Amino acid sequence: MKTTTKLTAGLMLAFAGPFLAFAQQQSLTGVVTDSMCGAAHMEKGIAPADCVRACVQKGAKYALVVGDKVYALDTSDKAALDELNKLAWEQAKVTGTANGDTISVKSVTAAK
Repeated sequence: MKTTTKLTAGLMLAFAGPFLAFAQQQSLTGVVTDSMCGAAHMEKGIAPADCVRACVQKGAKYALVVGDKVYALDTSDKAALDELNKLAWEQAKVTGTANGDTISVKSVTAAK
């Protein structure tokens, strides 16, 4: 009996998983920044975009400021990273799967 219950639960999760992931995927528009500085850059004497790039080079992740919230952007995709670098401190539309304060990035484009 327990095996049947576990099997049924496993099958339900297997079929529901893609729908749950789809439900969490979203597009957010905000300012590309970094996880170290967030909305307020600490490096004085350099432009905010250069600060973003410097912080990322030092190990911070790219981030997106949407209103009062800062989302860390998680990606290893070279094209997405290049686009985030290009759009440092500019408005961008980021599409991905949200998990708390982190977005697993699927795509990045300039905001229109």
